Amino acid sequence: MARRPLPRILSSSSVSVARSRELARTAADSATDVLHPLITISRGLRKLAAAGRARWSGTPKEKRGPALFLVGAVVLVVALIPYGPLLALITVMAAAAWKGHERAPVQTGPAPEQTERLQSLYEALVPYFSVPEDPDPLFAHGGEWDKAFSEYEFDDSGRPQRLLIRYPAYFPDGEASSRARIEQLLHAKSGRGREYRFDWDEEGNQLVMTVLDALPTTIAAQRFVTAPGETVLGFTDADAVPRTVPVQGGDEPYDATPVIWRTGPRSTEPHLLVVGQPGSGTTSLLRSIALQALEDGDVLIAEGSGTGEYACLTGRSGVLAVECGLSGALASLEWAASETERRLISANLARQVGRAAPDDTRRPLWILLDRPSVFGHLAAADGRTDPQQLLQVPLRHGRAANVTVVVAEQFDAVDTLSDSVRAHTRARAVLGPAAPAEVEAVLGAPPHTTPTPDVPPGRGYARLGAGPVMRLQVPATPDPYDDATSEPHRQAVLELLPERSVPLEDLGDRNADPVPAEG
Repeated sequence: MARRPLPRILSSSSVSVARSRELARTAADSATDVLHPLITISRGLRKLAAAGRARWSGTPKEKRGPALFLVGAVVLVVALIPYGPLLALITVMAAAAWKGHERAPVQTGPAPEQTERLQSLYEALVPYFSVPEDPDPLFAHGGEWDKAFSEYEFDDSGRPQRLLIRYPAYFPDGEASSRARIEQLLHAKSGRGREYRFDWDEEGNQLVMTVLDALPTTIAAQRFVTAPGETVLGFTDADAVPRTVPVQGGDEPYDATPVIWRTGPRSTEPHLLVVGQPGSGTTSLLRSIALQALEDGDVLIAEGSGTGEYACLTGRSGVLAVECGLSGALASLEWAASETERRLISANLARQVGRAAPDDTRRPLWILLDRPSVFGHLAAADGRTDPQQLLQVPLRHGRAANVTVVVAEQFDAVDTLSDSVRAHTRARAVLGPAAPAEVEAVLGAPPHTTPTPDVPPGRGYARLGAGPVMRLQVPATPDPYDDATSEPHRQAVLELLPERSVPLEDLGDRNADPVPAEG
């Protein structure tokens, strides 16, 4: 059936209505242009009146009378001087015009260059977050990025600083390889040279990418506010742990977020393993632990590298021995194993008769073993016992006997660590530059941050038992006898050293103090 044309009266009325709307819109625009100054002044007068009412409401009642008297006096003076009312009117109109003029609208969305960056990130993620079978894909070439990026922040250079990404539910976010591809892509597209953290919400299908600030490297060795049995390994991000300690890291003290390692009979991670590259700060961490342990315990040190990194502790009160040779290390570790057994027997006998454990069994004993692989090679060449075998008793029964073992080794010799060391050191730390696979092999879980291009000494990751992987910055605890040590750090370490229990002349020239500042 052919369509009938509209009646003439209906078609003509539609044209006239559209023409009338256009004339009305033109008249309104013209009136707005003509009356714009009056509109601006009216808006300003309303704002001034509102400000006056707010000021009057905020004035105390006992001060309103003097205020009215002052206003009346000003009005009287203005009315009596020549041209006073005219000048007052001009002043009020000028103030109203200034107050009522329209400000430039505040930009709420991203800038054009930021929009271009977000669109580029969106297009780069399309191959990973889309499949051909999806009838309504969230990621598609030429699609709208604001549907996938619900939150975003940029730094001063225009690079993304925080980004909340929504992805489809069929993306295999439970696979480590799939997550790694997305993290690598975002790291490359958002700008290298920064450290990123990726938080995956698998339940909500969301990914939060955050740029992390560098951890402070200005915190030196000092007395930390901790409870008995707590040791500060270093410092981490503010949102990683719900605790802070006061530190002196510059001109003024401030609160920093520490990585607290708890030892003792109630600890679930009584022993520590530290792995790193040469110069990464593993020895500084052991030196920091020794200085904290000497507050209420005894320390036994065996150094496999033989470079004298712990010479400052020789002959100090609480330091049982600092051994750099194989014979001394074996003798010290044999005594440590026997001491562990003695403590267990004494504590057991005391419990059988209903008494508390003797005081000599409750004083913490720390065994610090640095570079055990060197001792192992020397022992194998000489046909002697590997020192790591002597650690089996302290590692297995150290928690009950208040004996703590700390082992530090380099990445190239991790495979030489014994099964006892691997099994009983549930607190782990990785320092220095390392690939994510290397960090995961030591800590048992991959880090949630990208590696930094420049890694300062003492920078790495820590994991206590089955807890999360945290960033770590060890407090600066260098060798005070090293010529390359800065004077503030040297003095910080010297102030923490206990009194000498052995005179300098009995130690020999090798362990003499070359630093006059210590006294």
